Amino acid sequence: MATEAEIYAALNEIFADVFMRDDLKLTPALTAKDVQGWDSFKQIEIIMATEERYSIKFNTRELDSLLSVGDLVKVIGTKTA
Repeated sequence: MATEAEIYAALNEIFADVFMRDDLKLTPALTAKDVQGWDSFKQIEIIMATEERYSIKFNTRELDSLLSVGDLVKVIGTKTA
């Protein structure tokens, strides 16, 4: 089971790769509106990279519930428990 800190560390790497930026600081409240260039295509890249990293698959209900980075961390924590 991954800790919240470990999940944030992994997501920081994923976001840095997807956005090609090292200056993003992930917080639970961070949303697509807060990051320039975070569109539906970037969202797909984030989800695919996360699924690959954790060997998990998100279902439609889980994807629909993702409104912030904090939501993503919670779902990952649940799926990896």
